[in-house]
Amino acid sequence: MILFGLALANMSCSKNEGPGGNSTIVGKIWVKNYNAELTNLLGEFWAEEEDVYIMYGNDTIPSDDVKTGYNGAYWFKYLQEGEYTIYAMSKDTTLMSPSGKFPVKTKVSISDNGETVEVPTITIVR
Repeated sequence: MILFGLALANMSCSKNEGPGGNSTIVGKIWVKNYNAELTNLLGEFWAEEEDVYIMYGNDTIPSDDVKTGYNGAYWFKYLQEGEYTIYAMSKDTTLMSPSGKFPVKTKVSISDNGETVEVPTITIVR
């Protein structure tokens, strides 16, 4: 009975991806702005006030979201060790998505407590 209780307590102490740690994921969002027909590039710039989403582990829906600053930068703080998917929504240049948008995703891992992981720049189309 005591062994069962210790095993159960040990299982409940295991941490999964998500909040509760002291690691951080940081990155930036870059925008390519095209005309309505997507034939002419009108400009490129860091995304300001763009939504960035994070999914914890094997989640298939966003676990949290933040907005970028004036310089396209974002961060997710206080994360535990584990696997994460970071994404921002982009205009669908293939015209295959009914919503006209699709997620540009990047997977990252936090392997050490207190680690800061930098995501490669995510480029989206507007």
